[in-house]
Amino acid sequence: MKISINGLSKQYSHGIQALKGIDLEIESGVFGLLGPNGAGKTTLMRILATLLEPSQGSVKFGDLDLRKDRAAIRAMLGYLPQNFSTFSRLTTWEFLDYSAHLAGIRQSRARKKAVEQMLETVGLYEARDREANKLSGGMKRRLGIAQALIGNPRVLIVDEPTVGLDPEERLRFRNLLAEMAHNEIIIILSTHIVGDISGSCSRMAMLHRGELVYDDSPEKLIDQARGHIWRIQARDFELDLIKQHYPVVSTVPSENGWELQVVADKLDGFKAEPMEPNLEHAYVYFLENVLGESWNETLP
Repeated sequence: MKISINGLSKQYSHGIQALKGIDLEIESGVFGLLGPNGAGKTTLMRILATLLEPSQGSVKFGDLDLRKDRAAIRAMLGYLPQNFSTFSRLTTWEFLDYSAHLAGIRQSRARKKAVEQMLETVGLYEARDREANKLSGGMKRRLGIAQALIGNPRVLIVDEPTVGLDPEERLRFRNLLAEMAHNEIIIILSTHIVGDISGSCSRMAMLHRGELVYDDSPEKLIDQARGHIWRIQARDFELDLIKQHYPVVSTVPSENGWELQVVADKLDGFKAEPMEPNLEHAYVYFLENVLGESWNETLP
């Protein structure tokens, strides 16, 4: 199965054009959707999750049409929204059991087994009797991931899934996505955190001001930045000057001042050495040199 998006647009009643003629095909595996806040990512995710009507265009999940077959599409979806919340007074176990029932696991024994396995998978088994509303932010995010996965969906849509997770939890989530990708399901990962894409996705798209501006592999985006990423050893008085003239991706204190990672076609007047780009470097290079946007202005 694949998701086919053709001419998709969304204009809100206050006149904001959130999406502008998106054409995109998404096949099985982990697909990354990257872009700064306000790019249109959440609008697209909510349309795909059947929670929002598009203004124009079409979306098909295989042979199912989003406008005509909403119930059938919802039955195959798992969805983790950006702002996930639980019901008051339900324990972690009760909330996930309720989610499993909504996902179609009706038999109590099968549901009990599924809930136990999922709580173990996301590292919440020891917190199963705690009230879900009183979990920490990271634990609530893990519970949100669990409720999205509990019904073994054919399509998993996750919007900013690692917000609030510590590095260990983020790694656990990436490994979980990698394992699920072998089951021939579609996983759509929407984020502004570049590391989530580089650590999980074989293909990605980038939205910018409601438009699709990139649709290919992370590796090809990195290739565009090769030869344009530099490491500079700067003294204290040079730091502000460099920041005024070049996009600085990383600033690390060093013994003699600062070690900077800078995006530029060339550097004048500074001692610099080229370095191999990663996806974060490539993202900044694309924003600055392809889209003509200031990196600092797109920071969340």
